[in-house]
Amino acid sequence: MKEYIAAFLALASIFGITACNESKEPSVVTAAPAPERPTAAPVVEKRNEILASGPIVVENQVEVAALREGVIAAILVEPGMTVRKGQLLAKLDDRQISADGDAAAAKVRALEANLENWRAETKVLMADRTRAEKLYEAKVISKEEFEHAVYKEEADEYEIKRESESLNNAKSTLRSLELEKEKTSVVAPFDGIVARRYVRAGQKVAVGDRLFWVTSLGPLQVRFTLPERFFGKIHQGELLAVGTADVPGDAKYIAKVVQISPVVDPASGTLEILAQITHPDTALRPGMLVNISLNQQ
Repeated sequence: MKEYIAAFLALASIFGITACNESKEPSVVTAAPAPERPTAAPVVEKRNEILASGPIVVENQVEVAALREGVIAAILVEPGMTVRKGQLLAKLDDRQISADGDAAAAKVRALEANLENWRAETKVLMADRTRAEKLYEAKVISKEEFEHAVYKEEADEYEIKRESESLNNAKSTLRSLELEKEKTSVVAPFDGIVARRYVRAGQKVAVGDRLFWVTSLGPLQVRFTLPERFFGKIHQGELLAVGTADVPGDAKYIAKVVQISPVVDPASGTLEILAQITHPDTALRPGMLVNISLNQQ
């Protein structure tokens, strides 16, 4: 029996040592494969023609945001309406800021009146100083009386400087409140059309909240990309044929290349091209996807 126990313990010790050795072996960490570079934009190459696609864009296209916190008091435009630069789109509740502005304007008027009063008093003291100077030269009054008139006139001049600075400060405060009040008027940044409205009357908005999406209707441009192998094969001023995405290859418009990216995007391996449509019509709108064809050189 003792022989069996001894043999069992020997085998157990052998397996234990093997297990320990296996657990102490360093683990092998496989490096993650490098991410593949995105492929270039889809381009169809024919024998003498290159076909690409891209959206119609415009230079002026922004989301008008709130410049201050407040409650929308009125909305004056709706999506689809054309607007002019500076036209009022919406109005925020400005009652509090208007009251603060009225108080600041009243303070400015009070300080202006006070400043004029100090100036008038200083003129009187200047006359008293001149009179005291003549009396002192004639030895009618003492030196102390003469110096009293001089110091009093100089003190009033310092009062004028102090009131002038107070007036400037009040005017700056008033101007600041006027600028804040201007922020309650949401205006169109350029001529265009209201594409979207994000708010409702009575809604409270914070600084930076989107209010409207305003876009211009021209000039219409086409933005597309080509693989990096086409770098140097397309040139500024080159004419391209543009057709709607619904009818591939049906070129109805002409676009002129106005900008070529001077570098290749390392992430996608493409270069960006911007071309301006020369004679667009109402059938083309910003955001539409179109086909672009150019002769292969």
